[in-house]
Amino acid sequence: MAIHSTPPLPICSANTKTCTTPTAGSSPGSGLRFRAVAADTGSIGGTGSHEFHVLADSERMPLRSARILILQLTSSLPSATAKHPARGRLHEALTKVETPGKTRCEDVSEFLKRPLEKSVKAIAVMHHDTFCLLLIRGDHTLNEVKVGKLPGLDPFRFATDAEIVEFMGCKPGYIGPIGIDSSKIRIIADRTVAAMDNFVCGANAEGFHLTGANWGRDLPEPGLVADIRNVLPGDPSPDGKGLLDICRGIEVGHIFQLRSKYSEAMKCTYLDEGGKEQAMEMGCYGIGVSRIVGAAIEQGHDARGIVFPAAIAPFEVAIVPMGYTKSDSVKASADKLYAELRAAGIDVVLDDRNERPGVMFADLELLGVPHRVVVGERGLNEGKLEYKGRTDTDAEMIDCERMVSFLKEKLCA
Repeated sequence: MAIHSTPPLPICSANTKTCTTPTAGSSPGSGLRFRAVAADTGSIGGTGSHEFHVLADSERMPLRSARILILQLTSSLPSATAKHPARGRLHEALTKVETPGKTRCEDVSEFLKRPLEKSVKAIAVMHHDTFCLLLIRGDHTLNEVKVGKLPGLDPFRFATDAEIVEFMGCKPGYIGPIGIDSSKIRIIADRTVAAMDNFVCGANAEGFHLTGANWGRDLPEPGLVADIRNVLPGDPSPDGKGLLDICRGIEVGHIFQLRSKYSEAMKCTYLDEGGKEQAMEMGCYGIGVSRIVGAAIEQGHDARGIVFPAAIAPFEVAIVPMGYTKSDSVKASADKLYAELRAAGIDVVLDDRNERPGVMFADLELLGVPHRVVVGERGLNEGKLEYKGRTDTDAEMIDCERMVSFLKEKLCA
């Protein structure tokens, strides 16, 4: 098999944020569909961080993956927030009800025949020797990254059963924010909880819960209201201009705005134009070069194999001659086209194997080569070559002398 390689084209131009997904019906020369998302800086620190995710809906996700948020502005799940909801006005009486053996919000709500979103989940954590109750809505989940960034909670850990009994006087599953000693226990409520009324919570008595709980009447307003939950699809966006949605993505790049965190520690400085010493500004980034290939396959494939963007396909164009060793005209035309495409800077492969056409077609589709040209005696007799894109349903006949310019147009599309 004759092989010639040329430097690959960029996957996406530098001034774009999204590219067309290479799926059925789209050009195989298109780039990857991706999002740049705001992310948590983690232990590296700094003042800002962005991850670059190739969008992929598969549940297999063999590579490093994450759920990311898509909205008018994009943000990653660990740091995403939803708009602050408004509290209702109607109050019902606070009532202590028996809930034997019901320790989960889902079970309590079902037992009491009340919506899960009208219940409050109390999660006990410790910050050194301080006991804290984190309150989130029953149908929500805690975001530990957000909690760790709250004042006075870095670091934190989940309380043990023994600590819960010590501070709450009740075993886990029935604890709640009403009737506790606020001088010993810190209350932190999620924004959605702070806006709730007539909610269900633990009664701090084994086998019992409270219904009709309301802020200001049955318990003081929370000491700290913060965003501590994972957002959900359909939540209002922080700017109030849309709704949040969540999709899956494979991280292929990450950048950190370190600013002067490390340069100050290392005393890495320079003299500014006024002769004053300044700490250097720093940043770093990482690109998962090999991971991009796996992400591209995860995003672009079908039953026949890979649908690669042209920029990272093993070859941009494949020439498949019908009877290369048997027909002088086919061999001459295939060699001529191969040389012309090489001269035009196109990454092309000439499949000169003595195989049946179906075998050659299947191999090229499996490898994800985006453009295929078939050279056959019947077409040459009419001055034509057969072209078929990797995702095209039907082939088309192109004049021999126009094939090079035709492929250039396809690759630049």
